[in-house]
Amino acid sequence: MSIQDIQNDIIEEFEMFDDWEERYQYMIDLGKTLPLIDEQYKTDDYLIKGCQSKVWVHANMENNKVVFTADSDAIITKGVIAILIRVFSNQRPKDIIDANTDFIDKIGLKEHLSPTRANGLVSMIKQLKMYAIAYQTQLN
Repeated sequence: MSIQDIQNDIIEEFEMFDDWEERYQYMIDLGKTLPLIDEQYKTDDYLIKGCQSKVWVHANMENNKVVFTADSDAIITKGVIAILIRVFSNQRPKDIIDANTDFIDKIGLKEHLSPTRANGLVSMIKQLKMYAIAYQTQLN
């Protein structure tokens, strides 16, 4: 599935809910399905800078695709990183680098996060794209 297809699915899923209480609950549920990071990567080296809560992300390259795992100590943040990983994991580095993240505005996520969480969201996207850039460099 392409990044755009996954984003479209997420937009449709969020449209099913009437209010943000339901959407937050959905994000929390998504966080529970997150492919958990191995404990050895829950160190400062894998911590995303700029997040209010702790978010660890690890990436591997498998069959020329980037596979992400993550965890967070906050349930909403865990849901946010789960959404991002769903979009970007198992994708080619170049596709991750080139992807837009308009879907975040379309589901209204940024406007419903506190300013510090919204900044954290931007930091998460930057970090996922940095991993993709590093792997793309290896492929070149």
